[in-house]
Amino acid sequence: MTQLSLAGEWSLSDDSGDYTCAMHLPTDGITALHEAGLIADPYWGRNEYDLRWICERDWTVSRHFDVSEIDIDLVLSEVDTVVTVRVNDQIVLKAENAFRTYRVPLSEFAKVGTNTISITFHSPVVAGGKKQAAHPFPLPISKNCPIPDGNMLRKPACDFGWDWNIALAPFGIYGTMAIEPSKVARIERLAVTQDHSEGAVALGVTVYTAHHDGEVSVSIAGQTVSGTVDNGCCDLSIQIDNPDLWWPADQGDQPLYDLTVTAGSATAHRRIGLRKLELITEKDDAGMGFKFRINGRDVFCKGANWIPADALPGQITEEKTRDLLQSAVDANMNMVRIWGGGRYEPTSFYDACDELGLLVWQDFMFACNLYPSDNAYLDEVRAEIKDNVARMHHHASIAVWCGDNELIGALGWYDCSINDRDRYLVNYDRLNRAIETQLLETDPTAIWWPSSPSPGPMNFGDAWHDDGSGDMHFWSVWHEGRDFEHYRDVSPRFCSEFGFQSYPSMNAIRKFAGEADQNIAAPVFESHQKNEGGNARIAETMFRYFRWPKHFDDFVYMSQVQQGLAIKTAVTHWRSLKPHCMGTLIWQLNDTWPVCSWASLDHGGDWKLLHHMARDFYAPVLVTAVPQDDALVLRAVNDTPQRCEVTVTAYGVNMHGTLRELGTDRAEVAENAVDVLRVAAHDLGQDELLHFEWSVSDGSTGSDTFAPRPYKDYDLIVPNLAYQVDGNVITITADALALFVAVEADVAGRFDDNAFALLPGQSKQVRFTPADPTDKPNFTLRDLHSATYA
Repeated sequence: MTQLSLAGEWSLSDDSGDYTCAMHLPTDGITALHEAGLIADPYWGRNEYDLRWICERDWTVSRHFDVSEIDIDLVLSEVDTVVTVRVNDQIVLKAENAFRTYRVPLSEFAKVGTNTISITFHSPVVAGGKKQAAHPFPLPISKNCPIPDGNMLRKPACDFGWDWNIALAPFGIYGTMAIEPSKVARIERLAVTQDHSEGAVALGVTVYTAHHDGEVSVSIAGQTVSGTVDNGCCDLSIQIDNPDLWWPADQGDQPLYDLTVTAGSATAHRRIGLRKLELITEKDDAGMGFKFRINGRDVFCKGANWIPADALPGQITEEKTRDLLQSAVDANMNMVRIWGGGRYEPTSFYDACDELGLLVWQDFMFACNLYPSDNAYLDEVRAEIKDNVARMHHHASIAVWCGDNELIGALGWYDCSINDRDRYLVNYDRLNRAIETQLLETDPTAIWWPSSPSPGPMNFGDAWHDDGSGDMHFWSVWHEGRDFEHYRDVSPRFCSEFGFQSYPSMNAIRKFAGEADQNIAAPVFESHQKNEGGNARIAETMFRYFRWPKHFDDFVYMSQVQQGLAIKTAVTHWRSLKPHCMGTLIWQLNDTWPVCSWASLDHGGDWKLLHHMARDFYAPVLVTAVPQDDALVLRAVNDTPQRCEVTVTAYGVNMHGTLRELGTDRAEVAENAVDVLRVAAHDLGQDELLHFEWSVSDGSTGSDTFAPRPYKDYDLIVPNLAYQVDGNVITITADALALFVAVEADVAGRFDDNAFALLPGQSKQVRFTPADPTDKPNFTLRDLHSATYA
């Protein structure tokens, strides 16, 4: 017998029998109900609130399968979450961890011929509530989660709602579903290590087998070595001379070696990127640094935080995920942080990151809540960590394993933990130590970081406001309502979270709101804003910096301009501090559904204006304006492996777009930021912005415009934007200075540039690639003047 897939059509029903339909696994139950026409689109309008009942019921899927022998195993992964599995009406598995893989012998339950299998998904609300009630002390869940007690279950935290996510707590199976023969040779797992020396890499491979005690062979780079299994494992080593090293994006190529392991009839394949990766945390006068060193080179990490690709797992595909990751690389990013309130991503995700050169900061799946630390819970945690670390650790992209997201901070968010800190700190430490211990047992070479944010191991300080050590989450601008210049008041060593919200683009808004609901105060629109006070904060901030938009779609555009300006201020300043700061990860890259959020990509993958701006402010060589008391300093940053010469010319530009040269200079720039040109504050006229252009010895060029005062203080002139369309190429001209020029299409797709400044006499070509090549888009042009002047 070979593997029998159980993927395909099952029958789904709820515990009352009110709802029955087909469910095409792997998928989630909400997607199945919607596809069957039994429920409305969960993302439309306020339908979310009418569908919460789904997670309060038990649901069962069932089907038949035929086998010719009974020495078989049932293999399941990503089973969400509290389930009872029956074969021929006998219980074969009770599971309660969505992050584990299960192998269940069926020889006592199966029969030759036709068998029945059913999987009951128990209500996470009921299951979590029972665990909460039985716990000896309260464990509150984040206020972001309207569905209670999700912290008691090993299920994605954001399924219960978040300040950017719908709250539906879906159920289903999203991974492997198969029947396999029990007693055939099997490679249980591979442990891969790399030992780098001058001009060579010693690759260690430990092969763990089942039902095979004979020879094992390992092949890579044209070499094959073999050995014999001893007590279920075999240790082998291959030396690769003059290896082609793997580098992150913008640092070099991403060669991947094919590794093949054979044990009897069993084979396993991996793709291995050879690299030496270190996390350097050295003490200095400021505190303790935090930087990644790859193949001996310190690398500034530029990227964003990753959340699940969709709120409904059944909507996630490898192609959609790959497109999101490609967008990160296309915006000059080299790292994604997989946030701890989501899920461990499938192997295809890490394969894509290996191929694209995206480093992965991997959180373990704990976020913002207080969690149990009893023995039964820790046993589940250890099992999930062993499963996932064993599956993922060989990937070249994996840079660091982090214990959790913001659990140290959570100790100060709830009355019970504030008033009894010792108990809850010990409870947290038990969990955190169990995670670390299991990680290092599974992969002794793993790089561990205890929490994010964290000043460092065994330091439980305030990493939201203390910027001297470790990684920082900086949320004062958004959550505390500080101005954008406050980003310049902190000097993080590595900022792994910071963000500012905007509204989704109009195409995304049309996915959930009709014309009557396209108003920021409409209940439908407010239901797609999950951060308390978020819409008011967007509007209040807009009052500070811009004149008020004319129409709803102008308001949407201005919110994205504002978001981009906020994040640009943070990133460009922190990059200018290199090497003191060595990483910025924007919150967040993607959205799980169409929603007002911090994402730079809309749900579905279209680029918001922030993502276009990120491509520029994450450019490998950047010149940025650094305000000082009486001057604006133009500082160059070089993240490429080679030294370069940068030539900068500064101008004053008035509202007519007339340029007045203020100076030019050049400098050689290596790994540290360098001041190239200084412009005295009094050199700029009252009606002038600072415009500057640069050229690099590698042939690249760039330009930027900096406003010393809020944009609302400048009396913009009608730029008379004009455009011509030739196929999907739009050519744009202006008669006066046009700021934040943006082209919009009424169909999904991607522009190759957007949110740019245009001077009179310039001609700008923008290319649009529709997601559906048969679409014939209509285009709309916006700029700061057209959006905010009557």
